[in-house]
Amino acid sequence: MSDTGDARAAEGGFANTGYIYQVSASHLTMVQQRLPREPASWPHQVGVLPSRAHSFQYRAESDRLRAVVANGGTAVLGQVLTGMGGVGKTQLAADFARTAWQDGSLDVLVWVTASARSSVVAGYAQAGVELCRADPDDPEGAAQTFLAWLTPKAGATPCRWMIVLDDVADPNDLRDLWPQASPHGRILVTTRRRDAALAGDGRHLISVGLFTEAQAVAYLVQSLSVCGRQEPVEQLTALARDLGFLPLALAQAAAYLIDTGLDCAAYRALLADRATNLADAAPDALPDDQAVPVGAAWSLSIDRADTLRPVALARPMLRLVAMLGPHGIPGSVLSSPPAVAYLAQHRSIGQEGTTDSPGSVSAQDAILVLRVLHRLSLIEHVPQTPHQAVRAHQLIQRAVRDDLTREEHAQAARAAADALVSAWPGVPRDIRLEESLRASSKALSQCAEEALFCGDAHDVLFRVGRSLGETGQVRAARDYFEHLVQTATDRLGPDHSSTLAARGNQAQWQGQAGDAAGAADAFRELTEQMLQSIGADHSYTLTSRDHLATFQGEAGDAAGAVAVAEALLQDRLRVQGPDHPHTLTTRGALARWKGEAGDPSGAADALESLLKDQLRLLGPDGPDTLTTRGALAHSRGLAGDPARAADEMAQLLQHMLRVFGADHPEFMAATYNLAHWRGEAGDPAGAAEAIEQSLGQTLRVLGPDHPSTLIARGVLANWKGQIEDPAAAADDLEKLLDHMLRVLGKDHPHTLTCRGNLAFMRSLAGDLHAAVDALEKLLADQLRTIGPDHPSTLTCRNNLARWRGQAGDPVSAVAALELLLEDRLRILGPNHPDLLITRHDLAVMQGLAGEPASAVAALEVLLEDRLRLLGPDHPDPLTTRHDLAVMQGLAGNPTAAVDALARLLKDEARILGPDHPDTQTVQYSLEQWLKVVRQRPLG
Repeated sequence: MSDTGDARAAEGGFANTGYIYQVSASHLTMVQQRLPREPASWPHQVGVLPSRAHSFQYRAESDRLRAVVANGGTAVLGQVLTGMGGVGKTQLAADFARTAWQDGSLDVLVWVTASARSSVVAGYAQAGVELCRADPDDPEGAAQTFLAWLTPKAGATPCRWMIVLDDVADPNDLRDLWPQASPHGRILVTTRRRDAALAGDGRHLISVGLFTEAQAVAYLVQSLSVCGRQEPVEQLTALARDLGFLPLALAQAAAYLIDTGLDCAAYRALLADRATNLADAAPDALPDDQAVPVGAAWSLSIDRADTLRPVALARPMLRLVAMLGPHGIPGSVLSSPPAVAYLAQHRSIGQEGTTDSPGSVSAQDAILVLRVLHRLSLIEHVPQTPHQAVRAHQLIQRAVRDDLTREEHAQAARAAADALVSAWPGVPRDIRLEESLRASSKALSQCAEEALFCGDAHDVLFRVGRSLGETGQVRAARDYFEHLVQTATDRLGPDHSSTLAARGNQAQWQGQAGDAAGAADAFRELTEQMLQSIGADHSYTLTSRDHLATFQGEAGDAAGAVAVAEALLQDRLRVQGPDHPHTLTTRGALARWKGEAGDPSGAADALESLLKDQLRLLGPDGPDTLTTRGALAHSRGLAGDPARAADEMAQLLQHMLRVFGADHPEFMAATYNLAHWRGEAGDPAGAAEAIEQSLGQTLRVLGPDHPSTLIARGVLANWKGQIEDPAAAADDLEKLLDHMLRVLGKDHPHTLTCRGNLAFMRSLAGDLHAAVDALEKLLADQLRTIGPDHPSTLTCRNNLARWRGQAGDPVSAVAALELLLEDRLRILGPNHPDLLITRHDLAVMQGLAGEPASAVAALEVLLEDRLRLLGPDHPDPLTTRHDLAVMQGLAGNPTAAVDALARLLKDEARILGPDHPDTQTVQYSLEQWLKVVRQRPLG
């Protein structure tokens, strides 16, 4: 066309004044020229705010949003709402923005869905087009035009603006897109990320947490009431807890209840069913314009986490976390060798382009990937609390487990179990760590029990029970293993080695919980079954017999324990040989029960021989070697040489401190044993001081409820009562008894022992009648719980008779002691030290009952027997010599009493020392009888 004249068309139109004969579309170029758009007037909103959620709950985070103002209110700073998916960040931001818009405090409000950089650019570009005549065909340029427009300019009318960037997925997406600080503007970001970059340039991070319980219940009540539904508050409260107070989950649960007509209890049962996925409990139509069901709420975050360094480890790490419970996982578990091995094995799954080889995964990589998961709000990682370093919401954990195949689930569960066992300390020194490990193990059992019984019972199942017992919760350990026995029987059968091992642990903690006789019966039955199912020479069978000897002895049958241990030792020698550690252990047990059966000297000889072999085979630092040294020192003390026992324990204690450390339970036990023998050697004040110094450490390491702590408190009160104020000591024992009744129960041997010690303190305080009443009640309970032949029952009878005599009734004391003597002779034999004690007390009571001559005759025979059995330097013959002298004086021969006491005083000063309480007692008796002799008329 040419020379056709002029023509004009409206914007976007096409004008022609000539004739068009032919137009080729391929050669036609049409240019559409837009006129610049006039800027929108204020107030102006760009983007659409999400609708307000039904039953919206006002939260503390809203107050924090309004409160973050710097420089006295002259500069409003950027704010970042961060938190896990589903906590309601978008709703909080929308409510904040809507409120500011409606109250007229904004001129411009821009809402951008910021899940990608392109979305942010598009949102800014749209604002640039509408507010500042930016070119819509150049989004990047339009976005920068908008950012430049936001910058305050001298002389320009101030614009009060707010920009909300909702659901920022990657802080890098905002590079060069942050508005400059303005006294009139505010930027609000919602994100699951917690990267340091988000907190730059004065921006404030506000963590958005879960609903409180009250908010969660109020939300459910309001949501259901809209549709005329009412549910019991207790059921709604329980449902809120089941859902972890997560707003997204609560909203979808309420919708599901309304849509399906299920009641709250039925819905909770659906959630509790492990065969149900979270997707099965979501409504078909999601409420409040929600985009995804709760089960899929975190999938994009997990995908993104797997792309961050260390690449492709986030997903396998989250699988381990998903197995271990929401309330705090020790960091050492997730960086343990089994955990690292699992990460390496599963690194490439679901992630292409991974360049690192599986073997390159390290413990540091495990820690770094925890930080990645923390940055994306998939977990909470707080290294400052190592025993509970990692927490994850229970629904995230469940969603991760729901996404696993059966085999993947089993692999993750077994890896988590291996990691727990690997991280579990051999000796419990940190109660909080033990609690966290048990809690994680419990959660693992609840979600993956089948995997833990694949072939046999995983060791983590046994480690939980042992941890309970070793931290002092002996009754809980007993109950735990009772449940494990039932589960193992159901899953593996009654004759499976894991079931038999569980029964052995149950019996052991039954004994530790105070039922030694029941434990002995259980081990007897278990041994019989093992003989039938796995044979006499199986290590489990031999170990069961070892425990049988132990609890038979603990139940009061030391002679029976010796017989069992002797037969077992012969079998161990035949099956395992003389140098096997278990053979050595049995030799130590046999020596112990020989001492308990009345032969402490023979026990000491056996332990000396054992110690030589252990030094040769295990070395001086071996734990069993050190245990034998302690047992040997104890035997020397029982054999009548408490000073030597104390010296040997002092040397051992220094060795144990170097090998074990001060917080090791064995070291603390040795500390108390040393104090005991110091007290027995004549230094009760030193014993009390040592125990008091060690008690604080025991409380810190083992806690106030541990049996060792309770025993230490009782021993401390006893020594204090003997050197200071027995009435105050009785008060301490009263408090201790209340504690033991709560922790151990009324029938536990430690509780019964405390009652006996309390009666003893009352006798020292001069209230013999109260002591007698207390022992009468104690004896009745001992007859009911441990039986008439138990050594503790026999000792109670002896003390009761003696205190009755001292309280003014020696005649009845004589009758009671004569009956006791018959029983002890039948049960213990003629040479047992306890029988000799009864003979001694019987003779003394005969003297107090008006028959001093009979007492002299009985004590002379007793002295010969004690000298023959114990030797002249043992404390018991020295005590007999003292009482014999006193009875000689009462029988009318004070001169003989003085001569005997003078000789005894020299011997006691030589053997025990001049300051020993027994030496001082002899000194006092000598002075009293010297007065009698001096006052007696001549001829």
